[in-house]
Amino acid sequence: MNIIHEFQGEYRWLSNFWICTLEWDNKLWHSAENAYQAAKCARPYDMHQFINVTPGQAKRLGKTVFRRLDWEEVKLEIMCQIVKSKFEQNPDLRKRLLDTGNARLIEGNRWHDTFWGVCNGEGENNLGKILMSVRELLRK
Repeated sequence: MNIIHEFQGEYRWLSNFWICTLEWDNKLWHSAENAYQAAKCARPYDMHQFINVTPGQAKRLGKTVFRRLDWEEVKLEIMCQIVKSKFEQNPDLRKRLLDTGNARLIEGNRWHDTFWGVCNGEGENNLGKILMSVRELLRK
C-alpha cells in the first residue's frame, strides 16, 4: 500500500496551511486553517480577525479566543466541512487529491499533534482520515 507519511514537500498542499481560497460559513478564507481557527469563536463577530492573517498567525490566534462551549463535540465535523470545501472548490487540489489513489494519508508531524496527526508512530490521524474520506466522496 502506498503511504504519504507527511504533508510536506510535494504533498504540502494536503496541509491546512496551504494557501487557497475557500468559502465556508458564508465567508471567504485564505486557507483551511484560517477557517478552522475562526470556527472556534464563541462570538461570531470575533471570526473576522482570522480573515486577513497567515495560517500560522491564525493558529496562534486560535489559542487566544473565547472558545465556543461545544468545541470539543463539533470540531471533527467542522474540520470535515472545511476540508471538503477546500477540495470541492479548488479543482486543481481536487485533482491532486484524487490522484493520490488509494494511498494512506498520514499527517506526520514533529510537534506532538496526536489528535490530528501522528508523531513518533503514535496518533489518531484524524486529519488524514478526513482527507481520505473526502477523497472517497469526490470519487462519486
